[in-house]
Amino acid sequence: MSAGGAFGGNRGARPVPPEKGVFPLDHMHQCDLEKKDYIGCLKSSGHQSENCRIFSKKYLECRMAKNLMAKQDLSELGFRNEGDLENPREENSGRIENGS
Repeated sequence: MSAGGAFGGNRGARPVPPEKGVFPLDHMHQCDLEKKDYIGCLKSSGHQSENCRIFSKKYLECRMAKNLMAKQDLSELGFRNEGDLENPREENSGRIENGS
């Protein structure tokens, strides 16, 4: 058997933290309403997350407001502006596809 362990893992390697770091779980259920709204939207839309962006944004805003995650500009999380939530594909609507 190799020195790496029974399953090929390197037991001497140190774990690497996630890019965004860790964030506290919502043990006090401070953002449950927003979470339930988002999950409900996902279920009703066949798990099409684009249809639920407004709920996703509200959930992230709640987590930031309650210090359950680091405050960060929403543009860094994929939300450009309010219009994007209403019509996320509007910017492509004026484009004409070239079939050649």
